[in-house]
Amino acid sequence: MSQFFQKKIKLPAFPSGYHLITDQIEGEFQELRKIKVGILQVFIQHTSAALTINENADPTVRKDFQTFVNELIPEDYPKFIHTYEGSDDMPAHIKASFFDSSLQIPISNGKLAMGIWQGIYLCEFRRYASSRSLVLTAFGETF
Repeated sequence: MSQFFQKKIKLPAFPSGYHLITDQIEGEFQELRKIKVGILQVFIQHTSAALTINENADPTVRKDFQTFVNELIPEDYPKFIHTYEGSDDMPAHIKASFFDSSLQIPISNGKLAMGIWQGIYLCEFRRYASSRSLVLTAFGETF
């Protein structure tokens, strides 16, 4: 039998950077354990933060992401017009578009079927962001 499960969760406020949130998603969305074969969609309801999947073991990977992306899209770019909410606002919108607002991850036997070295990142692009909301939707064949 196939079923859909959906839940909205709030992440705590994080500083600018790339933060592993896999454990928070799995911990707050217990319904994943009910799915034998399916898909989890993770959607972030914000335009200045994003999601991606990458290295979950070495924190220097996340630091290198931040260094590279900040050099690629600097806050002090002189031609930005949308600066009403601070110098990090427009760069945050562009950075979020370089990544994505949603991810699709397979579910196998009640667990996320990611590789051993993969984790879900919250890509926080604002220096003083508030909490972020995620909509988690899981669907598939249940046990």
